[in-house]
Amino acid sequence: MVALQQLLNMEDSGRVDKRVLSNGDIYIGDFKGVLPHGKGKYTWTDGTVYEGDWEEGKMTGKGHIVWSSGSKYEGEFSGGYLHGFGTFTGSDGSEYRGAWRMNIQHGLGRKQYSNSDIYEGSWKEGVHEGSGRYSWNSGNTYIGNWKGGKMCGRGVMKWVNGDLFDGFWLNGLRHGSGVYRYADGGFYFGTWSRGLKDGKGTFYPAGTKLPSLRRWSSSLGYDDSRRSSLSESSSLHSEQGGITNARPSFGHSFSEKISISSRLRNSGRISSRTNSLDENWSPSDSARELASREPSCALSRASNEGEGEVQDRSTVVYEREYMQGVLIKERIRNTESLRKSKQKNKFQMKEAKKKSCVNFFEGHQSYYLMLNLQLGIRYTVGKITPVPMREVRHSDFEDRARIRMYFPRKGSQFTPPHYSIDFYWKDYCPMVFRNLREMFKLDAAEYMMSICGDDGLRELSSPGKSGSIFYLSLDDRFVIKTLKKSELKFFLKMLPDYYRHVGKHENTLITKFFGVHRIKLRGGRKVRFVVMGNMFCTELRIHQRYDLKGSTQGRKTDKDKIRENTTLKDCDLKYDFHMDKMLRESLFKQLSEDCMFLQSQQIIDYSLLLGLHFRAPEQLKALLESTGAIANHESSTSGDGDRKRKV
Repeated sequence: MVALQQLLNMEDSGRVDKRVLSNGDIYIGDFKGVLPHGKGKYTWTDGTVYEGDWEEGKMTGKGHIVWSSGSKYEGEFSGGYLHGFGTFTGSDGSEYRGAWRMNIQHGLGRKQYSNSDIYEGSWKEGVHEGSGRYSWNSGNTYIGNWKGGKMCGRGVMKWVNGDLFDGFWLNGLRHGSGVYRYADGGFYFGTWSRGLKDGKGTFYPAGTKLPSLRRWSSSLGYDDSRRSSLSESSSLHSEQGGITNARPSFGHSFSEKISISSRLRNSGRISSRTNSLDENWSPSDSARELASREPSCALSRASNEGEGEVQDRSTVVYEREYMQGVLIKERIRNTESLRKSKQKNKFQMKEAKKKSCVNFFEGHQSYYLMLNLQLGIRYTVGKITPVPMREVRHSDFEDRARIRMYFPRKGSQFTPPHYSIDFYWKDYCPMVFRNLREMFKLDAAEYMMSICGDDGLRELSSPGKSGSIFYLSLDDRFVIKTLKKSELKFFLKMLPDYYRHVGKHENTLITKFFGVHRIKLRGGRKVRFVVMGNMFCTELRIHQRYDLKGSTQGRKTDKDKIRENTTLKDCDLKYDFHMDKMLRESLFKQLSEDCMFLQSQQIIDYSLLLGLHFRAPEQLKALLESTGAIANHESSTSGDGDRKRKV
C-alpha cells in the first residue's frame, strides 16, 4: 500500500511513472496523457524488452529491443516498426546492419550470415535486389545485380581457384553472353543458357594474344572508360545454402505488444530519414575493383595493335558451338583465317550500316523517336488505366476514339519536361487496347516498366524487309514496329474483328497487339507504331526457328546461308513431334480457327512461327542442380587438358 502511494505521488509530480498493464506487461517512463511518450522502457511478459523513444504510444525514434529468443535490434523505429537505419543481431549469430522499412530489410545494408557468408548491397522487401556483393566463406565472390535474392542480370563471379566469369545471369545461373577466364589464362567468349554453354563461342588458350574486345565490353555493360554499369535489376542464388533471406521473426506484432489498449494501430508516421551504409562504399565500385584487376575487364589493353590477331602464327584459336552444354562443332582457326574473317566482318558491318539507314530518321533522330514513344505510352497508359473497366462499344473503334497530346520539351500543364524534341502524340482506340491488355493478363505497371523504363528499349541493328524500324524492350517481352499509313488503316479496319476473335479464343496463336500509336514531329513527319508481344520471350534458349507456311514450293533454306540465328523453312524441319492426343486436337482446332479468321480478313501471306529448344542431357542437369554447381561447374574445365570433351 505504501509502494502504491509512492508510485501515485511520483505520477502526480510528473517525474517517474511505472504502470503494470492488465496483461502483465510493464512500462516505465514518460507519458502524454495515458500513452507512452518520450523516453521509456517496456517489458513484455515473454521477456522481450524495448528501451528508447516513444511517440503517442508507439515506438518512434531511436531505441534498443531484445527479444526473448536472444535476437536484438538497435536503431531507428517509426510507428512501432523497425524503420530507418539499425543493426539486427539474430539468435543464430547473423548480423544485419543497414536500412529497414516496416520490419523488413529495405535499402542499403550489410548482412553477415551465421556461416560467415557476407552480403553487402541493396535490399528490397527482405531479399537482395539491385547491386550488391556476396562473399562465400569458401572464398568465392559475386559482384553484380540481384533480383528476388538471385543473381540475375550483369555480374562478375570469381572462384577461389582463380576462374572468373563476367557476363549475364538469370535465376542464379549464367544466362546470356559472357566471358569466362580460366585460372591458367585461357578465355572463352560465348553464350550460356541456364548455366550451360549454349550457342557459338570462341576459346583462346593460355598465352594467346587476345583481340581488342571493345564490342564485348560494351555488350557486357562497360563504357569507354572500362567502368562497370551495374544498373539492371538482378539477383543471386546461394551455392552453399548460406543465403536464407529469412525475415526476422518477431513473435507477436509490435502493434499487439505496445498498445496500452492491447491493440495499437499504425500511426502512419514513417521516418523519412535515409542513412547510407557507408559513404565510401558502392556495389558498382566493388565490381569495378574486382573486374579491373582481371583481364576480362581490360582485354582490349592486351592488344593495342593488330586487333583480332594472335602473337604467333602457330597459335590456334578454337571456334566452338554448344547445344545445352554439349560440344557439337569445333573449328581451329589460324592467323590467315583470322585475317580473312576480320576482313569479312568489316565488310558485313559496312553493309549492315548501309542497310540500316532508314529514311525515317538519321543520326540521333531515332533515339529521340524512342524517347517520344516512351513518353507517349507512359502518358496514355497512365491516363486510361484509372478509367473503370467496361465493355467495349462500337464508338471505341471509331475515328473519335483517340487520345491526342502535345509534348513540348519544356513541359506543359499536362505533360512533363523531357530531353527529346517537341512532338505531337496520338493514341488509337485506347479503351480497346486497354481491354486487350486485360485479356492478355498484362499488368499496366509491368507494361510501362518494360517499355518506359530508363533502359526500356533498344533498336534492332537492322530493319526488316519492309524498311520498318524495330525496337525491342530490354526484357524482350515486346516488339515495337513502325507502320506505313496503309498498314495502319488496314489494321484499324481489322481491329473490331480481331478484338472479338481474341475474346472468343483465349488460346489464339495470332500475334498479340497491345497498342497502336502515332508521333508527329514539328515539320510534319509522322511515324506510326504498333506494340506486339514477342513470341520467343522465354527463359529457354531457342536453338532453331522455323517459319512454316504448309508448302514445299521454295521452302528450303540454302545450307551455305544457314547461320546460328537463321529462320528455317518447311522443308528444313526434320523432326517428328509426339504430343498428347487432347493437346494435339486442341492445337489443330485453334490453328483452324485462326486460319479462318485470317481468311475472313483476306490475308493470305501468313505463317506459323515455331521455336525449338533442345533439353540438356540428364547428367548435366544433375550437375547444375547439385550443391555448389555454380562454384564447381566451370572448374571442371579449367585445366589444359582436352576441353572439347568436357562441358
